[in-house]
Amino acid sequence: MSEITKTKKQRPKTSLIWWIFAFVVIAVYFFGLGSLPLVGPDEARYAQIAREMFERGDWITPTLGGFNWFEKPALLYWLQIVSYKLFGVLEFAARFGSAVFGLLTIFSLWILGRSFPPSHQAAKAQNNLESGIWNLEFANWLALISASSIGLLVFSRGASFDIILTFPITASLVGFFIFDQSNKKSFTTYHLPFTVFYFFIGIALLAKGLVGIVLPLAIVGFYYLLSWKLPDKTFVFSLFWGTILSLLVASIWYAPMYLTHGWTFIDEFFIQHHFARYVSNKYQHPQPFYFFLWVLPLMMLPWLPFFLASLWDFFSRQDAKAQSKEIMLQKNANKKKLLKNNSEDFSAFSAVRNLKIFALAWLLAPLMFFSFSGSKLPGYILPALPAALILTAEYIYRFVEKSRKRKIFVQIVALATFAFVAVALQFFAADFARNETVKNLIETADTQGYTNEKVLNLHTISHNAEFYAAGRLIRGSDGKLKKFLGVSEVAEEIRREGATDVLVLVPLEYLQQLTDSDLVESKVLNKNGELAIVLVKNK
Repeated sequence: MSEITKTKKQRPKTSLIWWIFAFVVIAVYFFGLGSLPLVGPDEARYAQIAREMFERGDWITPTLGGFNWFEKPALLYWLQIVSYKLFGVLEFAARFGSAVFGLLTIFSLWILGRSFPPSHQAAKAQNNLESGIWNLEFANWLALISASSIGLLVFSRGASFDIILTFPITASLVGFFIFDQSNKKSFTTYHLPFTVFYFFIGIALLAKGLVGIVLPLAIVGFYYLLSWKLPDKTFVFSLFWGTILSLLVASIWYAPMYLTHGWTFIDEFFIQHHFARYVSNKYQHPQPFYFFLWVLPLMMLPWLPFFLASLWDFFSRQDAKAQSKEIMLQKNANKKKLLKNNSEDFSAFSAVRNLKIFALAWLLAPLMFFSFSGSKLPGYILPALPAALILTAEYIYRFVEKSRKRKIFVQIVALATFAFVAVALQFFAADFARNETVKNLIETADTQGYTNEKVLNLHTISHNAEFYAAGRLIRGSDGKLKKFLGVSEVAEEIRREGATDVLVLVPLEYLQQLTDSDLVESKVLNKNGELAIVLVKNK
């Protein structure tokens, strides 16, 4: 039986396997989105901003507690508003857009793999195998490795901006690389991908501000530098029309924001939350310079060993292979037939090498950019994760190609990761989230009839309460949540509000200040391991 016949007979079985994986991936990415409360400060804050915009019917001005909130652009809020319209104001709806963008990130990488075969695949194509099968095979492995990485799995489940930025940057860079590697100026492999590059830069500007244009252009520039080549005239010229396209896309939010709020928007959004955040620790997120050097590898689990092996393989062998290919071509330059075969092989090998250099530039540019930032959070480095996944998947593909047992092993690891995530969400995540949310505390008060009482923060600021106690929190004149520093201040606030009683969120270590106070009467309603909610009224 010929190789082509074998390959064609194997295709239905392979397709079924990958369709099953596709179904599993989609199911896992949407599984349990609404089973956990919004945790930490950011999820609840962003979900509440979107709720306020949704309730006002305002798609432009973000507000929190009725005060303008110009920290981030509107793309996440738009996704949440649409989800609120579809599903209601629920945790599931707040996270739905993030899960969709996580899946779109995976799909973008699948397109990259589908359009660009590694050299050993091209070599098989030269032996009369159908290259489309091998392209699809690599794309499927790239998608599977990406989908089962802890970094994408975790951040695609959070109502935050990191995955919202990662997808358009990934789509943009995939478009650029397809354009860069195109050998003919067709619409699908040249003009369309190049337009996609700039279009999604515009979307990235809507996702998280200036970093949406800085990172893609920095990565492309670094790629040219590492490749020791200058950009061609087409790319240089495109910087003019492409930047205009990106700005036009972004202007659907930035233009009305500026027309509505003027310099206030420029100062707070660009100067304070872009430049001041980058060069200082103004927003209280300090970390050492090497912070992302251990955060990014952790995001690669369970594929970390393969990621490290791919880096070692690239730096230890790639240049030597390229040099040996060039020498071989030179030696056989006078043999036309051999030259043709070697040229095709070297061309395919060079294409893989270009992909790896591009992935390396994609990895290093964000790593260096964010390492110098004065403010660091784990999610900042997420846009670099697809590059690490490309390097890892290319190595894994060569690894599994050597035996069926290796394929089964990698697929089992991926399935085990999905199963682990599902089990953790079903049985263990709720206990972890208990200390990271005030949902249960507020619900306890509500079930006991305290649904309208003001909510005060004593010796703490619970931003998680922004969503669950919306409209009931005490704020300062600047719109920020007010932190009360003693029982006397709580008593004074009760008198000032003319209230009979209030609810107080207080860390457990300060709880006794309320219960032992001679100024107020206190009734502890519930605790979550970190905070207590207390019904307080003046004596």
